[in-house]
Amino acid sequence: MQTSAVLNPANTQVRAIAVPWPALGVLIFGLVMLYCVGFSTVTRAHNTAHDTRHANGFPCH
Repeated sequence: MQTSAVLNPANTQVRAIAVPWPALGVLIFGLVMLYCVGFSTVTRAHNTAHDTRHANGFPCH
């Protein structure tokens, strides 16, 4: 018994540009966390977020 497989290039889908969804999700999550920690009542967390925002060029006051 013989088995053969034939690839059909017409049915193959190729994405020209790969969208980096995981990286985009992590970036958005990090920015949301940084923004939310800025309103934290824990002084250390607030000060760290405050300094990080200034270091990245985000004005916060």
